[in-house]
Amino acid sequence: MPQIVRAALVQATWTGDKKTMIDKHIAYIEQAAQTGVQVMCLQELFYGPYFCQVQDPKHYDWAERIPEGPTTKLMQELARQHSVVLVVPIFEEEQTGVYYNTAAVIDSDGAFLGKYRKTHLPQLTGFWEKFYFRPGNLGYPVFDTAVGKVGVYICYDRHFPEGARMLGLHGAEIVFIPSATSRGLSQHLWQIEQTSHAITNGYFVGTINRVGIEDEFGPNDYYGQSYFCDPRGQFVGDIASDREEELIIREIDLDLVQEVRNTWQFYRDRRPEMYGDICKL
Repeated sequence: MPQIVRAALVQATWTGDKKTMIDKHIAYIEQAAQTGVQVMCLQELFYGPYFCQVQDPKHYDWAERIPEGPTTKLMQELARQHSVVLVVPIFEEEQTGVYYNTAAVIDSDGAFLGKYRKTHLPQLTGFWEKFYFRPGNLGYPVFDTAVGKVGVYICYDRHFPEGARMLGLHGAEIVFIPSATSRGLSQHLWQIEQTSHAITNGYFVGTINRVGIEDEFGPNDYYGQSYFCDPRGQFVGDIASDREEELIIREIDLDLVQEVRNTWQFYRDRRPEMYGDICKL
């Protein structure tokens, strides 16, 4: 029997406040669950705007503790209620003055499995992330969920192949990559880098981008185009709209992970003893 998993992504427009943004995602989780979805990922910093276009301490107020905070607790209850694995990106407060760009991973019984903290942080005009977040310090965990082994990479991380490889070496079968990326120089990379991670590491990728205009901090136009791709780098179904909010639901066959890895022997043929300069230069 094929190991088919029904998986979902949500690319959503900003509503203007935290409560309605959370309510919108609750409705999407319920809608997905009604169709039999077993695992679902939300977008980067899902309940707020992408505020990193500006450097303003007032935005620290968006942060919550994980897993003690109210949003994680709510998502645990929704996961348990609907028997769905949830990947939930949240602005995390570890302690006062120490913050991370984080994704909580919750199993289908509501158990908090752990979290991934964004490792690579941009610091340039429109992406002042080091003003808000510390670089992630938890490495590249892979979570043993009810649907298989799940890893997480976040937005700017996708430009760095090293972490994507670590997730594969740690056994990931599905890697979720939630993002907040506006139209511009990197847009042409969107369908290249993440399909490349899937190919070179032999896993599925489910990647989300925000969609729509968030004009609180300037004319930021997020281009959506969320998608799933398989370990051969082929899209699973269509790519989502570049303008409209969308719930993306796809069926993925995890047996393809073993099939592709046994065909393309990238793990067997890699030569880590020859790569030492990566850690020196």
